[in-house]
Amino acid sequence: MRIRIVDAFTDRPFAGNPAGVLLLDAFPDDAWLQQVAMEVNHAETAFAHRLPEGGPADWALRWFTPVTEVAMCGHATLATAHVLHTTGAHEGPVRFATLSGVLVATSSEDGSITLDFPTAPLTAVEVPDGVADALGAEPRAAFDTGPTIGDLVLELADEKTVHALKPDHKALAAHSARGVIATARAEDPSRGYDFVSRCFFPNVGIDEDPVTGSAHTALAPFWSGRLGRPDLTGLQASPRSGRVRTELRGDRTLLIGRAVTVIDGELLA
Repeated sequence: MRIRIVDAFTDRPFAGNPAGVLLLDAFPDDAWLQQVAMEVNHAETAFAHRLPEGGPADWALRWFTPVTEVAMCGHATLATAHVLHTTGAHEGPVRFATLSGVLVATSSEDGSITLDFPTAPLTAVEVPDGVADALGAEPRAAFDTGPTIGDLVLELADEKTVHALKPDHKALAAHSARGVIATARAEDPSRGYDFVSRCFFPNVGIDEDPVTGSAHTALAPFWSGRLGRPDLTGLQASPRSGRVRTELRGDRTLLIGRAVTVIDGELLA
Protein backbone atom coordinates (compact mmCIF):
# COMPACT_ATOMS: atom_id res chain seq x y z
CA MET A 1 0.00 0.00 0.00
CA ARG A 2 1.06 3.61 -0.52
CA ILE A 3 2.62 5.48 2.37
CA ARG A 4 3.49 9.14 2.27
CA ILE A 5 5.50 11.39 4.54
CA VAL A 6 4.13 14.91 4.55
CA ASP A 7 5.66 17.99 6.22
CA ALA A 8 2.76 19.98 7.68
CA PHE A 9 2.46 23.64 8.65
CA THR A 10 5.21 24.60 6.23
CA ASP A 11 5.57 25.46 2.55
CA ARG A 12 9.00 23.83 2.12
CA PRO A 13 10.44 20.36 2.67
CA PHE A 14 12.33 19.42 5.84
CA ALA A 15 10.50 21.98 8.00
CA GLY A 16 7.21 21.95 9.87
CA ASN A 17 6.02 18.66 11.36
CA PRO A 18 6.34 15.39 9.41
CA ALA A 19 3.48 12.89 9.50
CA GLY A 20 2.98 9.50 7.92
CA VAL A 21 -0.26 9.17 5.93
CA LEU A 22 -1.84 5.90 4.82
CA LEU A 23 -5.15 5.70 2.93
CA LEU A 24 -6.72 2.29 3.58
CA ASP A 25 -9.80 0.30 2.58
CA ALA A 26 -10.59 -0.28 6.28
CA PHE A 27 -8.74 -0.13 9.59
CA PRO A 28 -6.69 -3.28 10.32
CA ASP A 29 -6.24 -4.32 13.94
CA ASP A 30 -4.85 -1.76 16.36
CA ALA A 31 -1.62 -3.69 16.92
CA TRP A 32 -0.72 -3.35 13.23
CA LEU A 33 -1.54 0.35 13.20
CA GLN A 34 0.69 0.88 16.23
CA GLN A 35 3.53 -1.11 14.68
CA VAL A 36 3.39 0.99 11.52
CA ALA A 37 3.43 4.20 13.58
CA MET A 38 6.43 2.90 15.52
CA GLU A 39 8.19 2.06 12.26
CA VAL A 40 7.46 5.49 10.75
CA ASN A 41 8.65 7.01 14.06
CA HIS A 42 7.31 10.51 13.47
CA ALA A 43 5.20 12.39 15.99
CA GLU A 44 2.06 11.00 14.35
CA THR A 45 1.04 8.62 11.62
CA ALA A 46 -2.48 9.11 10.23
CA PHE A 47 -4.64 6.26 8.97
CA ALA A 48 -7.78 7.03 6.98
CA HIS A 49 -10.43 5.15 5.00
CA ARG A 50 -13.41 6.30 3.00
CA LEU A 51 -16.87 6.07 4.59
CA PRO A 52 -20.17 5.32 2.82
CA GLU A 53 -21.83 8.28 1.14
CA GLY A 54 -24.70 10.07 2.85
CA GLY A 55 -23.31 9.95 6.39
CA PRO A 56 -22.06 12.75 8.65
CA ALA A 57 -18.42 12.24 7.57
CA ASP A 58 -16.51 11.35 4.40
CA TRP A 59 -13.44 9.61 5.85
CA ALA A 60 -12.61 7.89 9.11
CA LEU A 61 -9.32 9.12 10.57
CA ARG A 62 -7.10 7.89 13.41
CA TRP A 63 -3.74 9.13 14.66
CA PHE A 64 -0.94 7.15 16.35
CA THR A 65 2.33 8.32 17.88
CA PRO A 66 5.14 5.76 18.06
CA VAL A 67 3.73 4.57 21.40
CA THR A 68 -0.03 5.26 21.55
CA GLU A 69 -3.20 6.44 19.81
CA VAL A 70 -4.17 10.06 20.44
CA ALA A 71 -7.56 11.78 20.50
CA MET A 72 -6.60 14.79 18.41
CA CYS A 73 -3.81 15.78 16.03
CA GLY A 74 -3.74 18.89 13.89
CA HIS A 75 -0.65 18.41 11.76
CA ALA A 76 -1.50 14.83 10.74
CA THR A 77 -5.04 15.94 9.84
CA LEU A 78 -3.56 18.70 7.68
CA ALA A 79 -1.21 16.16 6.11
CA THR A 80 -4.08 13.77 5.36
CA ALA A 81 -6.20 16.52 3.80
CA HIS A 82 -3.19 17.52 1.70
CA VAL A 83 -2.81 13.94 0.39
CA LEU A 84 -6.53 13.64 -0.39
CA HIS A 85 -6.50 16.95 -2.25
CA THR A 86 -3.25 16.54 -4.19
CA THR A 87 -3.99 12.96 -5.28
CA GLY A 88 -7.60 13.62 -6.27
CA ALA A 89 -8.89 11.09 -3.74
CA HIS A 90 -11.36 13.68 -2.45
CA GLU A 91 -12.65 16.95 -3.86
CA GLY A 92 -13.99 19.86 -1.82
CA PRO A 93 -14.13 20.09 1.98
CA VAL A 94 -13.48 16.77 3.68
CA ARG A 95 -15.23 15.69 6.89
CA PHE A 96 -13.19 13.38 9.09
CA ALA A 97 -14.81 11.13 11.69
CA THR A 98 -12.36 11.07 14.62
CA LEU A 99 -12.16 10.46 18.36
CA SER A 100 -12.72 14.23 18.71
CA GLY A 101 -15.89 14.24 16.61
CA VAL A 102 -16.25 15.36 13.01
CA LEU A 103 -13.39 17.64 11.92
CA VAL A 104 -13.55 19.51 8.62
CA ALA A 105 -10.58 20.38 6.37
CA THR A 106 -11.00 22.81 3.47
CA SER A 107 -8.37 23.31 0.77
CA SER A 108 -7.96 26.73 -0.86
CA GLU A 109 -6.74 27.59 -4.35
CA ASP A 110 -3.59 29.13 -2.88
CA GLY A 111 -2.59 25.75 -1.47
CA SER A 112 -3.42 26.46 2.16
CA ILE A 113 -5.68 24.15 4.17
CA THR A 114 -8.07 25.28 6.91
CA LEU A 115 -8.91 22.91 9.76
CA ASP A 116 -12.07 23.47 11.80
CA PHE A 117 -11.32 22.19 15.32
CA PRO A 118 -13.04 22.56 18.70
CA THR A 119 -11.60 25.35 20.85
CA ALA A 120 -9.88 23.98 23.94
CA PRO A 121 -11.33 25.18 27.26
CA LEU A 122 -8.77 27.05 29.37
CA THR A 123 -8.90 26.95 33.16
CA ALA A 124 -6.44 28.95 35.24
CA VAL A 125 -4.59 26.74 37.74
CA GLU A 126 -1.78 27.19 40.22
CA VAL A 127 1.66 26.69 38.77
CA PRO A 128 2.46 23.11 39.84
CA ASP A 129 5.28 22.56 42.29
CA GLY A 130 8.40 21.43 40.48
CA VAL A 131 7.30 22.44 36.98
CA ALA A 132 9.68 25.43 36.87
CA ASP A 133 12.65 23.19 37.60
CA ALA A 134 11.48 20.61 35.04
CA LEU A 135 10.95 23.25 32.36
CA GLY A 136 13.99 25.33 33.17
CA ALA A 137 12.09 28.62 33.49
CA GLU A 138 9.69 30.25 35.94
CA PRO A 139 6.13 30.45 34.50
CA ARG A 140 4.05 33.59 34.93
CA ALA A 141 0.78 31.64 34.83
CA ALA A 142 -0.58 28.15 34.19
CA PHE A 143 -3.73 26.90 32.46
CA ASP A 144 -5.33 23.49 32.05
CA THR A 145 -6.63 22.70 28.54
CA GLY A 146 -9.26 20.10 29.42
CA PRO A 147 -9.40 16.33 28.85
CA THR A 148 -9.33 16.30 25.02
CA ILE A 149 -6.04 18.15 24.66
CA GLY A 150 -4.64 17.14 28.05
CA ASP A 151 -1.90 19.78 28.18
CA LEU A 152 -0.67 22.33 30.67
CA VAL A 153 -0.14 25.79 29.12
CA LEU A 154 2.62 27.81 30.78
CA GLU A 155 3.04 31.50 29.98
CA LEU A 156 6.68 32.56 30.16
CA ALA A 157 8.27 35.98 30.51
CA ASP A 158 9.34 36.55 26.91
CA GLU A 159 10.16 34.99 23.55
CA LYS A 160 13.86 34.58 24.36
CA THR A 161 13.00 32.42 27.35
CA VAL A 162 10.89 30.10 25.17
CA HIS A 163 13.70 29.72 22.61
CA ALA A 164 16.26 28.95 25.33
CA LEU A 165 14.34 26.16 27.09
CA LYS A 166 16.18 22.91 27.75
CA PRO A 167 13.63 20.96 29.78
CA ASP A 168 13.94 17.75 31.73
CA HIS A 169 11.42 15.74 29.70
CA LYS A 170 11.12 12.92 32.21
CA ALA A 171 10.31 15.40 34.99
CA LEU A 172 7.78 17.25 32.80
CA ALA A 173 5.81 14.03 32.28
CA ALA A 174 4.43 14.26 35.81
CA HIS A 175 2.63 17.54 35.20
CA SER A 176 -0.08 16.76 32.62
CA ALA A 177 -1.83 13.98 30.75
CA ARG A 178 -0.12 14.67 27.41
CA GLY A 179 2.45 17.39 27.91
CA VAL A 180 3.39 21.02 28.43
CA ILE A 181 2.94 24.00 26.11
CA ALA A 182 5.36 26.86 26.83
CA THR A 183 4.39 30.18 25.26
CA ALA A 184 5.15 33.90 25.23
CA ARG A 185 4.22 37.02 23.32
CA ALA A 186 6.26 37.71 20.18
CA GLU A 187 9.12 40.11 20.76
CA ASP A 188 8.65 41.79 17.36
CA PRO A 189 5.26 41.21 15.64
CA SER A 190 6.63 42.79 12.45
CA ARG A 191 8.37 39.44 11.85
CA GLY A 192 4.96 38.01 10.95
CA TYR A 193 3.88 36.20 14.11
CA ASP A 194 2.10 37.25 17.29
CA PHE A 195 3.20 34.60 19.80
CA VAL A 196 5.67 31.77 20.11
CA SER A 197 5.38 28.33 21.62
CA ARG A 198 7.18 25.06 22.16
CA CYS A 199 5.42 21.79 22.96
CA PHE A 200 6.80 18.91 25.01
CA PHE A 201 4.82 15.63 25.07
CA PRO A 202 6.89 12.96 26.85
CA ASN A 203 3.77 11.05 27.94
CA VAL A 204 2.98 10.09 24.33
CA GLY A 205 6.56 9.42 23.29
CA ILE A 206 7.36 12.86 21.83
CA ASP A 207 9.93 14.86 23.79
CA GLU A 208 9.39 17.95 21.59
CA ASP A 209 6.80 18.18 18.85
CA PRO A 210 7.94 20.27 15.85
CA VAL A 211 4.58 21.99 15.13
CA THR A 212 1.40 21.15 17.03
CA GLY A 213 -1.98 22.07 15.52
CA SER A 214 -4.00 20.83 18.49
CA ALA A 215 -1.99 23.01 20.89
CA HIS A 216 -3.11 26.05 18.93
CA THR A 217 -6.74 25.34 19.81
CA ALA A 218 -5.64 26.43 23.30
CA LEU A 219 -3.10 29.06 22.24
CA ALA A 220 -5.65 30.82 20.00
CA PRO A 221 -8.10 31.73 22.80
CA PHE A 222 -5.23 32.39 25.20
CA TRP A 223 -3.52 34.98 22.99
CA SER A 224 -6.67 36.35 21.36
CA GLY A 225 -7.86 37.30 24.82
CA ARG A 226 -4.59 39.08 25.61
CA LEU A 227 -4.02 40.73 22.25
CA GLY A 228 -7.64 41.62 21.53
CA ARG A 229 -7.76 40.08 18.04
CA PRO A 230 -9.44 36.86 16.84
CA ASP A 231 -7.00 36.24 13.96
CA LEU A 232 -3.36 35.56 14.89
CA THR A 233 -0.25 33.74 13.74
CA GLY A 234 1.79 31.53 16.01
CA LEU A 235 5.40 30.50 15.53
CA GLN A 236 6.28 27.13 17.01
CA ALA A 237 9.96 27.60 17.80
CA SER A 238 11.17 24.01 17.54
CA PRO A 239 14.35 23.22 15.60
CA ARG A 240 12.26 22.47 12.47
CA SER A 241 9.92 25.40 13.14
CA GLY A 242 6.55 26.18 11.58
CA ARG A 243 3.73 28.70 11.60
CA VAL A 244 0.05 28.23 12.34
CA ARG A 245 -2.51 30.89 11.48
CA THR A 246 -5.41 30.83 13.91
CA GLU A 247 -8.91 32.28 13.70
CA LEU A 248 -10.93 32.10 16.91
CA ARG A 249 -14.64 31.53 16.26
CA GLY A 250 -16.12 30.98 19.70
CA ASP A 251 -16.21 27.27 20.44
CA ARG A 252 -14.37 26.54 17.18
CA THR A 253 -10.83 27.43 16.18
CA LEU A 254 -9.65 27.52 12.57
CA LEU A 255 -6.07 26.36 12.02
CA ILE A 256 -4.57 27.37 8.68
CA GLY A 257 -1.36 26.11 7.12
CA ARG A 258 0.31 24.44 4.18
CA ALA A 259 1.88 21.04 3.62
CA VAL A 260 4.48 19.41 1.35
CA THR A 261 4.77 15.73 0.43
CA VAL A 262 8.43 14.71 0.78
CA ILE A 263 8.25 10.90 0.45
CA ASP A 264 5.81 8.78 -1.57
CA GLY A 265 6.52 5.08 -1.32
CA GLU A 266 5.20 1.58 -0.77
CA LEU A 267 4.64 -0.19 2.56
CA LEU A 268 5.49 -3.86 2.15
CA ALA A 269 4.67 -5.20 5.62
